[in-house]
Amino acid sequence: MKGCSTMETNEGKNFIERIIDEDLKNGTYTSVVTRFPPEPNGYLHVGHAKSILLNYGLAKEYGGKFNLRFDDTNPTKEKVEFVDSIIKDVEWLGCHYDGEVKFASNYYPQMYEAAIKLIKKGKAYVCDLSAEEIRAYRGTLTEPGKDSPYRNRSVEENLRLFEGMKNGEFEDGSKVLRAKIDMASPNINMRDPVIYRISRQTHHNTGDKWIIYPMYDFAHPIEDAIEGVTHSICTLEFEDHRPLYDWVVRELEYPQPPKQIEFAKMYLTNVITGKRYIKRLVDEGIVDGWDDPRLVTIAALRRRGFTPESIQTFMNLVGVTKANSSVDYQYLEHCLREDLKPKAPRIMAVLDPIKLVIDNYPEGEYELVEGSINMDNPEAGKKQIPFERELWIEREDFMEEPPKKYFRLFVGNEVRLMNAYFVKCTGFEKDENGNVTVVHATYDPETKVGSGFTGRKVKGTIHWVPVHHCIEATARLYENLVDEDKGVYNEDGSLNLNPNSLKVVEHCYIEPFAKDAKKQDKFQFVRNGYFCVDEKDTTDKRLVFNRIVSLKSSFKLPK
Repeated sequence: MKGCSTMETNEGKNFIERIIDEDLKNGTYTSVVTRFPPEPNGYLHVGHAKSILLNYGLAKEYGGKFNLRFDDTNPTKEKVEFVDSIIKDVEWLGCHYDGEVKFASNYYPQMYEAAIKLIKKGKAYVCDLSAEEIRAYRGTLTEPGKDSPYRNRSVEENLRLFEGMKNGEFEDGSKVLRAKIDMASPNINMRDPVIYRISRQTHHNTGDKWIIYPMYDFAHPIEDAIEGVTHSICTLEFEDHRPLYDWVVRELEYPQPPKQIEFAKMYLTNVITGKRYIKRLVDEGIVDGWDDPRLVTIAALRRRGFTPESIQTFMNLVGVTKANSSVDYQYLEHCLREDLKPKAPRIMAVLDPIKLVIDNYPEGEYELVEGSINMDNPEAGKKQIPFERELWIEREDFMEEPPKKYFRLFVGNEVRLMNAYFVKCTGFEKDENGNVTVVHATYDPETKVGSGFTGRKVKGTIHWVPVHHCIEATARLYENLVDEDKGVYNEDGSLNLNPNSLKVVEHCYIEPFAKDAKKQDKFQFVRNGYFCVDEKDTTDKRLVFNRIVSLKSSFKLPK
């Protein structure tokens, strides 16, 4: 698969590229035009990213054009909010569409004329059957359908009635326009499908100008043909619709009709991608909108802190196939770690704090110690960190009664404070509930990092944050919303949700390097994972960090 950069599969060209190569070789097409055609009825999810990157990448690979077009033929479900979010997603992925954003609804006049043409050719008729009756007449997978009693209306009558539909002479649902194909076809989609219906709905783009709307299967090939699309690339569920697609462009006599090619969808384990599931989570207030960082909408991934590059790499590695398959979500997380590892500044942050007091350090004083901004990227440079008598450390870095091979703080043990000194634990304090609140220690001034001290060694190193020079922030820790093994739904129809999918840490202490952090800035919190400044809830007075991903995983890369 090709993505927004020059991405190659390990196996050379995929089957779509081979089809395109053949089409260009034999002169079927002289150039390549692709498109991404979402319906604006919800936010895009990670599966759509595959289609976006594939279509964009193919256009760039062949020096062609890539269109962004909204298939907005169903005004009952479509909103401007969804249009805006989709444009933002496509642009964020780095996929640059040619020309203006396009809308199927802008082609309504051409679609109406196309319907007239079919009627005049005797290839379409106005039908008075109800939706239920149409279904009953359609037949089954093993039995042919039967003709509508209105199938043999004259061309003149069909033209008059269709114009009446357009002009509002009939009630919603009372009449439809159907293609006249074959009620005995083994493909049910070819049994005189409905191509226009009456629907008095205000459209987000055309307002109340139209009260008849084309059906997707009729509109889509026309849109492709009008735009000069050469390869209409879609997912496998449209394979059975391809004969209808071909019928439409053939009967409408387009000189260079587009070719539909299907590829397999990508399914991720342990995530919710279905629009109706996500919509339910949003509507029931279970998540914080379509961009909640626990979701895998593109907006949610962006807000959580994923990078376009990591998604591009992931889609490239997954590749393009004809067979449906599932991919472990951890694979995507792996791609993100690889992308962030050389990019994200490394900072010390304490999420579950207890205080460490260095009793022999001068009270009220501090010094600056030096640390690397990114240990995997020396070019990132160095930073200065204030070191003082009172520090925040992680609660798990101290134990009253440590087990064997515990090398962090306990009474009598010595550890390295990262970028600073050796400290030896001398005691601790507890509150009235028996919880440790303060750990006491002494430091050895000779052991400062960079001093060349070699007198003795310690087995443990812990991170810390200066109490009087830190930033207090909120950190949000995420787990999967659902456990796929248990199913999305409970027996009573409720969603089977992970109660630990979100943990909010209100008193997180961070070293001052991050004081000027802006929305969407990403950091590696030492030992705690990669974090991103939340773009929605961060204010001038309070930083909010989303944990994007942990530092390590047990995930094994596929061979």
